[in-house]
Amino acid sequence: MKFTSTRNDKIRVSAAQAIVKGLAEDGGLYVPCQFPTVNTDEILGLDYEKTALLILSKYLPEYEDLAGLIHAAYQATLPVKLSALTENQTVLELFHGKSAAFKDVALQLLPYLLTASLKQVKEERKAVILTATSGDTGSAAMSGFSNVAQTEVIVFYPEVGISPMQRLQMTTQSAPNVHAVAVRGNFDDAQRAVKGILQDHDFAAQFSARSFFSSANSINFGRLLPQIVYYFWAYSQLVSADKIKIGEKVNFSVPTGNFGDILAGYYAKQMGLPVGKLICATNKNSVLYDVLTNGTYDRKRDFYVTNSPSMDILVSSNFERLIYHLGGSALAKATQEELATSGKYTLPQAVFEDLRETFATEKCDDQETEMAIANVAKKENYLLDPHSAIAYEASQKLDLSGHTVILATASPYKFAKTVEQATGEKLSLTGQPKALSGLTERPITQTRIADITQLKATIEDILC
Repeated sequence: MKFTSTRNDKIRVSAAQAIVKGLAEDGGLYVPCQFPTVNTDEILGLDYEKTALLILSKYLPEYEDLAGLIHAAYQATLPVKLSALTENQTVLELFHGKSAAFKDVALQLLPYLLTASLKQVKEERKAVILTATSGDTGSAAMSGFSNVAQTEVIVFYPEVGISPMQRLQMTTQSAPNVHAVAVRGNFDDAQRAVKGILQDHDFAAQFSARSFFSSANSINFGRLLPQIVYYFWAYSQLVSADKIKIGEKVNFSVPTGNFGDILAGYYAKQMGLPVGKLICATNKNSVLYDVLTNGTYDRKRDFYVTNSPSMDILVSSNFERLIYHLGGSALAKATQEELATSGKYTLPQAVFEDLRETFATEKCDDQETEMAIANVAKKENYLLDPHSAIAYEASQKLDLSGHTVILATASPYKFAKTVEQATGEKLSLTGQPKALSGLTERPITQTRIADITQLKATIEDILC
Protein backbone atom coordinates (compact mmCIF):
# COMPACT_ATOMS: atom_id res chain seq x y z
CA MET A 1 0.00 0.00 0.00
CA LYS A 2 1.41 3.36 -1.04
CA PHE A 3 0.34 6.87 -0.05
CA THR A 4 0.42 10.13 -1.98
CA SER A 5 -0.17 13.82 -1.27
CA THR A 6 -3.49 15.53 -1.86
CA ARG A 7 -1.58 18.28 -3.71
CA ASN A 8 0.80 16.15 -5.78
CA ASP A 9 -0.25 12.66 -6.84
CA LYS A 10 3.24 11.90 -8.16
CA ILE A 11 4.45 11.50 -4.55
CA ARG A 12 4.71 7.93 -3.27
CA VAL A 13 5.54 7.02 0.33
CA SER A 14 4.99 3.99 2.54
CA ALA A 15 2.47 3.94 5.37
CA ALA A 16 5.35 4.17 7.86
CA GLN A 17 6.71 7.28 6.14
CA ALA A 18 3.24 8.88 6.06
CA ILE A 19 2.68 8.25 9.77
CA VAL A 20 6.16 9.46 10.78
CA LYS A 21 5.99 12.63 8.68
CA GLY A 22 2.36 13.51 9.42
CA LEU A 23 2.18 16.25 6.79
CA ALA A 24 3.45 15.89 3.22
CA GLU A 25 6.46 17.95 2.12
CA ASP A 26 4.27 20.10 -0.16
CA GLY A 27 1.83 20.92 2.64
CA GLY A 28 -0.72 18.39 1.44
CA LEU A 29 -2.21 15.52 3.42
CA TYR A 30 -1.29 11.90 2.85
CA VAL A 31 -4.00 9.70 1.31
CA PRO A 32 -3.98 6.08 0.11
CA CYS A 33 -3.32 5.64 -3.60
CA GLN A 34 -6.29 3.28 -3.74
CA PHE A 35 -8.98 2.00 -1.43
CA PRO A 36 -8.71 -1.63 -0.35
CA THR A 37 -11.97 -3.58 -0.26
CA VAL A 38 -13.66 -5.56 2.51
CA ASN A 39 -16.54 -7.96 2.04
CA THR A 40 -19.19 -7.25 4.66
CA ASP A 41 -19.42 -10.98 5.43
CA GLU A 42 -15.80 -10.88 6.61
CA ILE A 43 -16.57 -8.66 9.59
CA LEU A 44 -19.53 -10.61 10.99
CA GLY A 45 -18.92 -12.14 14.40
CA LEU A 46 -15.56 -10.46 14.94
CA ASP A 47 -14.74 -8.71 18.19
CA TYR A 48 -13.32 -5.19 18.08
CA GLU A 49 -9.64 -6.14 18.01
CA LYS A 50 -10.13 -8.66 15.20
CA THR A 51 -12.20 -6.14 13.24
CA ALA A 52 -9.39 -3.62 13.68
CA LEU A 53 -6.83 -6.17 12.48
CA LEU A 54 -8.88 -6.95 9.38
CA ILE A 55 -9.30 -3.28 8.42
CA LEU A 56 -5.87 -1.97 9.39
CA SER A 57 -4.00 -4.83 7.73
CA LYS A 58 -5.40 -3.64 4.40
CA TYR A 59 -3.49 -0.37 4.80
CA LEU A 60 -0.53 -1.64 6.86
CA PRO A 61 0.36 -5.05 5.37
CA GLU A 62 4.07 -4.58 6.06
CA TYR A 63 3.68 -4.06 9.82
CA GLU A 64 4.97 -6.93 11.92
CA ASP A 65 2.71 -8.11 14.76
CA LEU A 66 -0.08 -5.67 13.96
CA ALA A 67 -2.37 -7.79 16.11
CA GLY A 68 -0.01 -7.26 19.04
CA LEU A 69 -0.01 -3.47 18.53
CA ILE A 70 -3.81 -3.41 18.47
CA HIS A 71 -4.07 -5.60 21.56
CA ALA A 72 -1.60 -3.44 23.46
CA ALA A 73 -3.66 -0.33 22.63
CA TYR A 74 -7.08 -1.66 23.60
CA GLN A 75 -6.57 -4.50 26.09
CA ALA A 76 -6.98 -2.32 29.18
CA THR A 77 -9.49 0.22 27.87
CA LEU A 78 -11.72 -0.34 24.84
CA PRO A 79 -13.18 3.07 23.93
CA VAL A 80 -16.23 1.84 21.98
CA LYS A 81 -19.68 0.58 22.94
CA LEU A 82 -23.03 0.39 21.14
CA SER A 83 -26.27 1.46 22.87
CA ALA A 84 -29.80 1.20 21.49
CA LEU A 85 -31.72 4.48 21.54
CA THR A 86 -34.91 3.81 19.57
CA GLU A 87 -36.04 1.12 17.14
CA ASN A 88 -34.27 2.83 14.23
CA GLN A 89 -31.52 4.70 16.10
CA THR A 90 -28.40 3.40 17.78
CA VAL A 91 -25.71 5.37 19.59
CA LEU A 92 -22.10 4.47 18.90
CA GLU A 93 -20.41 5.54 22.13
CA LEU A 94 -16.79 6.43 21.45
CA PHE A 95 -15.98 7.97 24.83
CA HIS A 96 -14.96 5.02 27.00
CA GLY A 97 -11.22 5.54 26.55
CA LYS A 98 -8.45 7.27 28.45
CA SER A 99 -9.77 10.82 27.98
CA ALA A 100 -13.52 10.14 27.58
CA ALA A 101 -13.66 11.33 23.95
CA PHE A 102 -13.61 9.66 20.53
CA LYS A 103 -10.03 10.76 19.87
CA ASP A 104 -8.94 7.94 22.21
CA VAL A 105 -9.87 5.32 19.61
CA ALA A 106 -7.02 6.57 17.44
CA LEU A 107 -4.70 8.05 20.03
CA GLN A 108 -4.50 4.92 22.16
CA LEU A 109 -3.22 3.13 19.05
CA LEU A 110 -1.19 5.87 17.33
CA PRO A 111 1.76 5.72 19.78
CA TYR A 112 2.19 2.03 18.94
CA LEU A 113 1.86 2.67 15.20
CA LEU A 114 4.32 5.56 15.38
CA THR A 115 6.87 3.55 17.36
CA ALA A 116 6.60 0.70 14.84
CA SER A 117 6.87 3.20 11.97
CA LEU A 118 10.01 4.80 13.42
CA LYS A 119 11.58 1.36 13.56
CA GLN A 120 10.59 0.60 9.97
CA VAL A 121 12.09 3.78 8.54
CA LYS A 122 15.16 3.39 10.79
CA GLU A 123 14.57 6.77 12.44
CA GLU A 124 16.48 7.09 15.71
CA ARG A 125 15.75 10.76 16.44
CA LYS A 126 12.98 11.89 18.76
CA ALA A 127 9.57 12.60 17.20
CA VAL A 128 8.35 16.00 18.40
CA ILE A 129 4.59 15.86 17.90
CA LEU A 130 3.03 19.30 17.39
CA THR A 131 -0.73 19.32 17.77
CA ALA A 132 -3.44 21.97 17.66
CA THR A 133 -6.61 21.03 19.48
CA SER A 134 -10.14 22.38 19.83
CA GLY A 135 -10.37 20.50 23.12
CA ASP A 136 -10.34 16.72 22.90
CA THR A 137 -7.32 15.85 20.75
CA GLY A 138 -4.98 17.52 23.24
CA SER A 139 -5.88 15.44 26.27
CA ALA A 140 -6.10 12.24 24.20
CA ALA A 141 -2.67 12.87 22.65
CA MET A 142 -1.10 13.71 26.00
CA SER A 143 -2.52 10.62 27.71
CA GLY A 144 -1.80 8.36 24.73
CA PHE A 145 1.83 9.45 24.38
CA SER A 146 2.51 9.84 28.09
CA ASN A 147 6.00 8.45 28.81
CA VAL A 148 6.25 6.89 25.33
CA ALA A 149 9.94 6.62 24.43
CA GLN A 150 11.37 8.66 21.53
CA THR A 151 8.44 11.12 21.60
CA GLU A 152 7.74 14.65 22.85
CA VAL A 153 4.21 16.08 22.57
CA ILE A 154 3.40 19.80 22.45
CA VAL A 155 -0.30 20.65 22.38
CA PHE A 156 -1.66 24.11 21.56
CA TYR A 157 -5.23 24.82 22.68
CA PRO A 158 -7.46 27.95 22.63
CA GLU A 159 -7.19 29.86 25.90
CA VAL A 160 -10.92 30.66 25.67
CA GLY A 161 -13.71 28.35 24.56
CA ILE A 162 -12.86 24.84 25.76
CA SER A 163 -14.77 23.31 28.66
CA PRO A 164 -13.33 23.35 32.21
CA MET A 165 -13.00 19.56 32.12
CA GLN A 166 -11.11 19.64 28.82
CA ARG A 167 -8.74 22.24 30.26
CA LEU A 168 -8.11 20.21 33.41
CA GLN A 169 -7.40 17.09 31.39
CA MET A 170 -4.54 18.88 29.67
CA THR A 171 -3.22 21.13 32.42
CA THR A 172 -2.94 18.33 35.01
CA GLN A 173 -0.84 16.02 32.81
CA SER A 174 2.45 15.30 34.55
CA ALA A 175 4.51 13.07 32.22
CA PRO A 176 7.79 14.85 31.38
CA ASN A 177 7.40 14.34 27.61
CA VAL A 178 3.98 16.03 27.23
CA HIS A 179 3.28 19.78 27.23
CA ALA A 180 0.12 21.89 26.90
CA VAL A 181 0.20 25.54 25.81
CA ALA A 182 -2.80 27.88 25.96
CA VAL A 183 -2.95 30.06 22.84
CA ARG A 184 -4.44 33.54 22.67
CA GLY A 185 -6.54 32.76 19.62
CA ASN A 186 -9.01 30.17 18.33
CA PHE A 187 -8.43 26.66 17.02
CA ASP A 188 -8.11 27.82 13.42
CA ASP A 189 -5.33 30.21 14.44
CA ALA A 190 -3.49 27.42 16.24
CA GLN A 191 -3.98 24.87 13.46
CA ARG A 192 -2.77 27.31 10.80
CA ALA A 193 0.31 28.14 12.89
CA VAL A 194 1.14 24.48 13.53
CA LYS A 195 0.81 23.63 9.84
CA GLY A 196 3.13 26.52 9.05
CA ILE A 197 5.71 25.28 11.53
CA LEU A 198 5.52 21.75 10.13
CA GLN A 199 6.38 23.19 6.70
CA ASP A 200 9.12 25.51 7.97
CA HIS A 201 12.25 23.53 7.08
CA ASP A 202 14.63 26.21 8.34
CA PHE A 203 13.02 26.13 11.79
CA ALA A 204 13.05 22.33 11.87
CA ALA A 205 16.73 22.33 10.88
CA GLN A 206 17.63 23.87 14.25
CA PHE A 207 16.65 20.62 15.95
CA SER A 208 17.34 18.13 13.15
CA ALA A 209 20.41 16.56 14.77
CA ARG A 210 18.33 15.06 17.55
CA SER A 211 14.63 15.43 16.62
CA PHE A 212 12.06 16.03 13.88
CA PHE A 213 8.51 17.36 13.81
CA SER A 214 5.34 15.33 13.26
CA SER A 215 1.68 15.64 14.23
CA ALA A 216 -1.06 13.79 16.11
CA ASN A 217 -3.88 15.85 14.59
CA SER A 218 -6.16 14.14 12.11
CA ILE A 219 -3.92 15.59 9.39
CA ASN A 220 -1.79 12.53 10.24
CA PHE A 221 -3.21 9.51 8.43
CA GLY A 222 -2.29 7.39 11.45
CA ARG A 223 -4.99 9.28 13.34
CA LEU A 224 -7.62 8.78 10.67
CA LEU A 225 -6.99 5.09 10.04
CA PRO A 226 -8.19 3.60 13.37
CA GLN A 227 -11.43 5.56 13.08
CA ILE A 228 -12.48 3.60 9.99
CA VAL A 229 -12.70 0.49 12.15
CA TYR A 230 -15.65 1.48 14.31
CA TYR A 231 -17.92 2.04 11.32
CA PHE A 232 -17.40 -1.58 10.28
CA TRP A 233 -17.67 -2.83 13.87
CA ALA A 234 -20.94 -0.94 14.48
CA TYR A 235 -22.43 -2.36 11.28
CA SER A 236 -21.46 -5.90 12.28
CA GLN A 237 -22.98 -5.43 15.73
CA LEU A 238 -26.26 -4.21 14.22
CA VAL A 239 -26.45 -7.28 12.00
CA SER A 240 -25.70 -9.58 14.96
CA ALA A 241 -28.43 -7.87 17.00
CA ASP A 242 -30.96 -8.31 14.14
CA LYS A 243 -31.35 -4.55 13.85
CA ILE A 244 -30.50 -4.69 10.14
CA LYS A 245 -30.05 -7.32 7.41
CA ILE A 246 -26.63 -7.94 5.90
CA GLY A 247 -26.22 -5.59 2.95
CA GLU A 248 -28.80 -3.10 4.24
CA LYS A 249 -27.61 0.50 4.12
CA VAL A 250 -27.08 2.39 7.38
CA ASN A 251 -26.87 6.16 7.92
CA PHE A 252 -24.24 7.62 10.25
CA SER A 253 -24.76 11.01 11.90
CA VAL A 254 -21.43 12.57 12.88
CA PRO A 255 -20.77 15.77 14.89
CA THR A 256 -18.21 17.42 12.65
CA GLY A 257 -15.46 20.00 13.07
CA ASN A 258 -12.19 19.12 11.35
CA PHE A 259 -13.94 16.55 9.10
CA GLY A 260 -11.74 13.61 10.15
CA ASP A 261 -14.34 11.47 11.90
CA ILE A 262 -16.86 11.67 9.08
CA LEU A 263 -14.12 11.19 6.46
CA ALA A 264 -13.34 7.86 8.12
CA GLY A 265 -16.96 6.94 7.38
CA TYR A 266 -16.42 7.92 3.75
CA TYR A 267 -13.36 5.65 3.64
CA ALA A 268 -15.43 2.81 5.11
CA LYS A 269 -18.00 3.30 2.35
CA GLN A 270 -15.32 3.31 -0.34
CA MET A 271 -14.03 0.04 1.11
CA GLY A 272 -17.43 -1.59 0.69
CA LEU A 273 -19.45 -0.85 3.84
CA PRO A 274 -23.15 -0.36 2.96
CA VAL A 275 -23.48 3.29 4.00
CA GLY A 276 -26.64 5.25 3.18
CA LYS A 277 -25.92 8.86 4.10
CA LEU A 278 -23.11 10.35 6.12
CA ILE A 279 -24.77 13.19 8.03
CA CYS A 280 -22.41 16.09 8.63
CA ALA A 281 -23.83 17.68 11.79
CA THR A 282 -22.49 21.16 12.51
CA ASN A 283 -22.98 23.91 15.08
CA LYS A 284 -23.31 27.67 14.51
CA ASN A 285 -19.87 27.70 12.89
CA SER A 286 -21.57 26.21 9.86
CA VAL A 287 -18.89 26.42 7.17
CA LEU A 288 -19.28 22.72 6.37
CA TYR A 289 -23.06 22.96 6.28
CA ASP A 290 -22.72 25.69 3.68
CA VAL A 291 -20.27 23.89 1.39
CA LEU A 292 -22.35 20.71 1.54
CA THR A 293 -25.47 22.75 0.76
CA ASN A 294 -24.30 25.14 -1.97
CA GLY A 295 -20.81 24.01 -2.97
CA THR A 296 -18.95 27.10 -1.70
CA TYR A 297 -16.46 26.94 1.17
CA ASP A 298 -16.16 30.38 2.77
CA ARG A 299 -14.15 30.88 5.96
CA LYS A 300 -14.62 34.67 5.88
CA ARG A 301 -17.29 34.83 8.57
CA ASP A 302 -17.75 35.49 12.25
CA PHE A 303 -16.26 32.88 14.57
CA TYR A 304 -18.57 31.75 17.38
CA VAL A 305 -17.66 30.23 20.74
CA THR A 306 -20.43 27.69 21.30
CA ASN A 307 -21.45 25.06 23.83
CA SER A 308 -19.96 22.43 21.47
CA PRO A 309 -16.37 23.77 21.45
CA SER A 310 -14.72 20.81 19.72
CA MET A 311 -16.65 21.83 16.59
CA ASP A 312 -15.74 25.53 16.74
CA ILE A 313 -13.70 25.36 13.55
CA LEU A 314 -13.81 27.33 10.29
CA VAL A 315 -11.00 25.59 8.38
CA SER A 316 -11.65 21.84 8.32
CA SER A 317 -8.38 20.28 7.24
CA ASN A 318 -9.68 16.87 6.24
CA PHE A 319 -12.12 18.31 3.73
CA GLU A 320 -9.05 18.64 1.50
CA ARG A 321 -8.77 14.85 1.46
CA LEU A 322 -12.37 14.54 0.29
CA ILE A 323 -11.76 17.05 -2.50
CA TYR A 324 -8.77 14.99 -3.62
CA HIS A 325 -10.77 11.78 -3.73
CA LEU A 326 -13.59 13.42 -5.68
CA GLY A 327 -11.64 15.74 -7.97
CA GLY A 328 -7.94 14.88 -7.91
CA SER A 329 -4.76 16.59 -6.74
CA ALA A 330 -4.98 19.57 -9.10
CA LEU A 331 -8.37 20.54 -7.66
CA ALA A 332 -7.24 19.93 -4.07
CA LYS A 333 -4.19 22.12 -4.54
CA ALA A 334 -6.12 24.88 -6.33
CA THR A 335 -8.90 25.06 -3.74
CA GLN A 336 -6.45 25.22 -0.81
CA GLU A 337 -4.43 27.95 -2.48
CA GLU A 338 -7.63 29.89 -3.15
CA LEU A 339 -8.73 29.38 0.46
CA ALA A 340 -5.39 30.72 1.70
CA THR A 341 -5.43 33.80 -0.54
CA SER A 342 -9.10 34.78 -0.82
CA GLY A 343 -10.71 32.84 2.04
CA LYS A 344 -13.15 30.91 -0.15
CA TYR A 345 -13.56 28.59 -3.11
CA THR A 346 -16.40 26.98 -5.05
CA LEU A 347 -16.39 23.32 -6.05
CA PRO A 348 -17.01 22.29 -9.67
CA GLN A 349 -20.63 21.24 -10.18
CA ALA A 350 -19.75 17.61 -10.95
CA VAL A 351 -17.70 17.30 -7.75
CA PHE A 352 -20.46 18.94 -5.71
CA GLU A 353 -23.03 16.51 -7.12
CA ASP A 354 -20.80 13.53 -6.29
CA LEU A 355 -20.36 14.89 -2.77
CA ARG A 356 -24.14 15.17 -2.30
CA GLU A 357 -24.56 11.51 -3.25
CA THR A 358 -22.94 10.48 0.02
CA PHE A 359 -23.23 13.42 2.41
CA ALA A 360 -26.25 15.10 3.98
CA THR A 361 -25.99 17.98 6.42
CA GLU A 362 -27.79 19.96 9.11
CA LYS A 363 -26.83 22.54 11.72
CA CYS A 364 -27.91 23.41 15.26
CA ASP A 365 -27.40 26.47 17.43
CA ASP A 366 -26.78 26.39 21.18
CA GLN A 367 -30.46 26.56 22.09
CA GLU A 368 -31.35 23.67 19.79
CA THR A 369 -28.44 21.69 21.22
CA GLU A 370 -29.69 22.09 24.78
CA MET A 371 -33.24 21.23 23.72
CA ALA A 372 -31.97 18.03 22.08
CA ILE A 373 -30.11 17.06 25.27
CA ALA A 374 -33.25 17.69 27.32
CA ASN A 375 -35.59 15.84 24.95
CA VAL A 376 -33.44 12.71 24.71
CA ALA A 377 -32.91 12.67 28.48
CA LYS A 378 -36.67 12.91 29.06
CA LYS A 379 -37.94 10.60 26.30
CA GLU A 380 -35.20 7.99 26.16
CA ASN A 381 -33.56 8.35 29.58
CA TYR A 382 -30.22 8.82 27.83
CA LEU A 383 -27.65 11.59 28.27
CA LEU A 384 -25.90 13.13 25.28
CA ASP A 385 -23.03 15.58 25.39
CA PRO A 386 -23.52 18.76 23.28
CA HIS A 387 -21.63 17.45 20.24
CA SER A 388 -23.50 14.14 20.19
CA ALA A 389 -26.78 16.04 20.71
CA ILE A 390 -26.09 17.97 17.51
CA ALA A 391 -25.62 14.67 15.66
CA TYR A 392 -28.92 13.44 17.09
CA GLU A 393 -30.80 16.63 16.22
CA ALA A 394 -29.36 16.68 12.69
CA SER A 395 -30.66 13.16 12.11
CA GLN A 396 -34.08 14.22 13.42
CA LYS A 397 -34.24 17.18 11.08
CA LEU A 398 -33.28 15.10 8.05
CA ASP A 399 -35.52 12.14 8.97
CA LEU A 400 -33.84 9.72 6.57
CA SER A 401 -35.19 6.25 5.91
CA GLY A 402 -33.40 3.23 7.34
CA HIS A 403 -31.37 2.74 10.48
CA THR A 404 -29.22 5.63 11.75
CA VAL A 405 -26.16 5.35 13.97
CA ILE A 406 -25.45 8.49 15.99
CA LEU A 407 -21.79 8.92 16.84
CA ALA A 408 -21.45 10.01 20.47
CA THR A 409 -18.04 11.61 20.52
CA ALA A 410 -17.64 12.62 24.16
CA SER A 411 -18.94 11.79 27.60
CA PRO A 412 -21.64 14.18 28.87
CA TYR A 413 -19.46 14.62 31.96
CA LYS A 414 -16.88 16.48 29.88
CA PHE A 415 -19.49 19.20 29.32
CA ALA A 416 -21.34 18.93 32.61
CA LYS A 417 -22.37 22.59 32.80
CA THR A 418 -24.22 22.50 29.46
CA VAL A 419 -25.81 19.12 30.15
CA GLU A 420 -26.98 20.14 33.63
CA GLN A 421 -28.33 23.42 32.29
CA ALA A 422 -30.24 21.55 29.58
CA THR A 423 -31.74 18.88 31.83
CA GLY A 424 -32.15 20.95 34.98
CA GLU A 425 -30.51 18.16 36.98
CA LYS A 426 -27.09 17.60 38.52
CA LEU A 427 -25.03 14.81 36.98
CA SER A 428 -24.57 11.85 39.30
CA LEU A 429 -20.98 11.31 40.39
CA THR A 430 -21.55 7.55 40.28
CA GLY A 431 -21.76 7.71 36.49
CA GLN A 432 -18.65 9.79 35.98
CA PRO A 433 -16.03 8.09 33.78
CA LYS A 434 -12.86 6.99 35.50
CA ALA A 435 -10.91 9.18 33.08
CA LEU A 436 -12.49 12.29 34.59
CA SER A 437 -12.65 11.41 38.26
CA GLY A 438 -10.44 13.37 40.64
CA LEU A 439 -9.33 15.93 38.06
CA THR A 440 -10.24 18.89 40.24
CA GLU A 441 -7.95 17.58 42.99
CA ARG A 442 -4.90 17.13 40.78
CA PRO A 443 -2.21 19.83 40.73
CA ILE A 444 -1.95 22.12 37.70
CA THR A 445 1.33 21.24 35.99
CA GLN A 446 0.90 22.92 32.59
CA THR A 447 0.82 26.71 32.84
CA ARG A 448 2.28 28.00 29.57
CA ILE A 449 0.36 30.71 27.67
CA ALA A 450 1.48 32.15 24.32
CA ASP A 451 0.35 34.58 21.66
CA ILE A 452 -0.16 32.99 18.27
CA THR A 453 3.07 34.66 17.10
CA GLN A 454 5.06 33.08 19.94
CA LEU A 455 4.59 29.39 19.14
CA LYS A 456 8.07 28.91 17.67
CA ALA A 457 9.65 30.56 20.71
CA THR A 458 7.57 28.32 22.97
CA ILE A 459 8.70 25.21 21.10
CA GLU A 460 12.31 26.34 21.36
CA ASP A 461 11.91 26.89 25.11
CA ILE A 462 10.46 23.38 25.59
CA LEU A 463 13.01 21.59 23.42
CA CYS A 464 16.06 23.50 24.61
